[in-house]
Amino acid sequence: MTRAIVLVLDSFGIGAAPDAARFNDAGADTLGHIAAACTRGQCDARGRRGPLALPNLARLGLFHAHHASTGAWAEGVAVPESAIGAWGHARELSSGKDTPSGHWEIAGVPVRSHWGYFLEEENSFPAELLEALVREAGLPGVLGDCHASGTEIIARLGEAHMASGKPIVYTSADSVFQIAAHEEAFGLERLYALCEVARRLLEPYNIGRVIARPFTGADAASFARTANRRDYSVEPPAPTVLQKLHDDGGTVVAIGKIADIYAHCGITRTVKASGHDALMDATLEALDDTVDRSLVMTNFVDFDMVHGHRRDVAGYAAALEAFDARLPELLGRLDNDDLLVLTADHGCDPTWAGTDHTREHIPVLALGAGLAPGSLGARETFADIGQSLATHLGLTPMDDGTSFLPSASSSTTLSNPTRGH
Repeated sequence: MTRAIVLVLDSFGIGAAPDAARFNDAGADTLGHIAAACTRGQCDARGRRGPLALPNLARLGLFHAHHASTGAWAEGVAVPESAIGAWGHARELSSGKDTPSGHWEIAGVPVRSHWGYFLEEENSFPAELLEALVREAGLPGVLGDCHASGTEIIARLGEAHMASGKPIVYTSADSVFQIAAHEEAFGLERLYALCEVARRLLEPYNIGRVIARPFTGADAASFARTANRRDYSVEPPAPTVLQKLHDDGGTVVAIGKIADIYAHCGITRTVKASGHDALMDATLEALDDTVDRSLVMTNFVDFDMVHGHRRDVAGYAAALEAFDARLPELLGRLDNDDLLVLTADHGCDPTWAGTDHTREHIPVLALGAGLAPGSLGARETFADIGQSLATHLGLTPMDDGTSFLPSASSSTTLSNPTRGH
């Protein structure tokens, strides 16, 4: 039975990309700076202490990949003498460092055109856009209209939103228009409908995503974002490997925010879950249920949303260690013919200035499908992952990327599959 499993550790970069200076990110290193902070005792919180401990990711080749990316070993980590996985690092061809561009390129479709952005820190949105949104959605007005961290702006404006009925609109360095509203006071379905209006109005601006950011709570001290986030993305500019598999009769299981990122193109089944444990549980359940020629893809968003953007180094370290501790459950469910890929979509160095993503290499950790342990080298594009998935699942080649799989792995019809453990 031929299956592929792709786990995206959202924002887990492993060193500045060659063009990082163009993004003011020269020197960014999400993994390296977290490891350094742990070694120096700066992450002795959240129930953890000491150097960063990721033994299972290390066995798959994570620290080897980071060393190849940066030229230095991460501080304080335990590096195994050899890895059981194939490991490498990939640079991004796409023009941005945002979530859709990273994911689409992972799936074989780089974004070479430039997104639209709202660059002004204050009064970020064109007046005519907000006027149209207020008019067409029947709003009393909006709050925000600025660059902001989602948790910060909800704490600052949430009470005024509840009193006035005005939703909170904000953006960031990404190509995004975000709308925060209280699930009960404003209404969840009303928020979704508002985002659909915004999605349509934003077409002339070439904005990548509209994001619904619902929250609950009674006041600034208790406001909390909920799991009912929804992303309204434009469609990828060409068929991704997900779309190709779906159209060729295969199965694509999208876990977490994956379906939203791909604008629900090429998705067979969507599984929503909140929190990394729930996302891993959903991934394991999907593996138990999948059939031949299946792709299970999961985004572990809290690395980025909860820790990276909030510049929470200790929380990021604790989340990595918790993720690593659950990896053996996944590895134990793999068949010999499965292909497992662990990767990321961009960086979000929690030690970096500001709250935005960072332009970094991503790890490419692969196991199975005939791959020998060892280096995959420096990959020229994230699309090498998509091309490898296409090879493994017996699809026609993608337009971009070079497969890192041995040619024998392209077989898609196997009988009497047995467990690889």
